[in-house]
Amino acid sequence: MATATETASETPIDISPNAAKEIRKIIRKKNIPDGYGLRVGVKGGGCSGMSYVLGFDKKREKDQEFEIDGITVYMDQRHGLYLMGTQINYHDGLNARGFTFENPNATETCGCGASFAA
Repeated sequence: MATATETASETPIDISPNAAKEIRKIIRKKNIPDGYGLRVGVKGGGCSGMSYVLGFDKKREKDQEFEIDGITVYMDQRHGLYLMGTQINYHDGLNARGFTFENPNATETCGCGASFAA
């Protein structure tokens, strides 16, 4: 099992090709500096109890680091319980646009898909 300072060989989450393409586009467009990675996590709040966190950040002490499709991903090791098996996707259509989370651990989700209960 990987420690917080190692890069794990198996990732607890998956990033779809569409999401990876959009993330790389954001990195280029927003000039995200070296040393920053994609932070994936959860926080308390939202109508179902927990909300997803997705943004760019530097690595923290309790983070696990993963390489997914050429993207450095940081996740607090405590969040793995809630995110194991989650797929991040990106939709760019007329009816939906933005990142979505398909989380097999969610026992309940809100209508907008931004929060869940586990």
